[in-house]
Amino acid sequence: MSAFPNYYANDADRAAIWEMLMTRDFEAFAAQDWSMVADDFLADEFFGLSGNYDRDITNWKPAFATLDAYRRSWLDQAKQTAQTADMDKLVPALLAASSLKQIDISGDFAVAHKKFDGVFPLSDGTASAPLLWQTLYLCRKVEAGWKIRGFVGYLPNPLVPNA
Repeated sequence: MSAFPNYYANDADRAAIWEMLMTRDFEAFAAQDWSMVADDFLADEFFGLSGNYDRDITNWKPAFATLDAYRRSWLDQAKQTAQTADMDKLVPALLAASSLKQIDISGDFAVAHKKFDGVFPLSDGTASAPLLWQTLYLCRKVEAGWKIRGFVGYLPNPLVPNA
C-alpha cells in the first residue's frame, strides 16, 4: 500500500480508480511486472491515442490499436526507466510527481485526469528530465470493478497556455 493517501477514501468508485491508476500502476511499472496491472484493462475495447505533447489536437494520433501494443511499449518504458532510476525511490517519486484530482463519473463511465509535474531520482544522484504531461483515462465499471477502456495520453501539461 502506498505511503501517499488515496484522497478518495470516502468515495468507493473514485478510490478504486485512484488505486488502479496511481498506486498499482506505479508499483507495477517499477517492478516491470505487467501481470500486476493486466486485469485493469478491458482488452477487447482498449485503444490509446497520443497527444504527442502537442496542444494542437490535429497532431493527436492513434498510438495503440491493441492492448498488446500498449503492453509492449509500457514494458519497454519500464525497462528503460529501471536502467537509470534510483529504484528504491521511484514509486514515491512518481506518486509525488503526479496527481489524480479529477475523476468525472457518469453511470458506469469515468474520465480520470492524471497529471505529471515533477522528476524522479536517478541512480547517479541527479534527477530525471521533467515529467510534464497528462493523460485522460477512459474507464468503464463492469461486474469485476473499474477497468481502463482506453486513454488519450502524452498531452501537454498544462493543456492550454497560461493555465
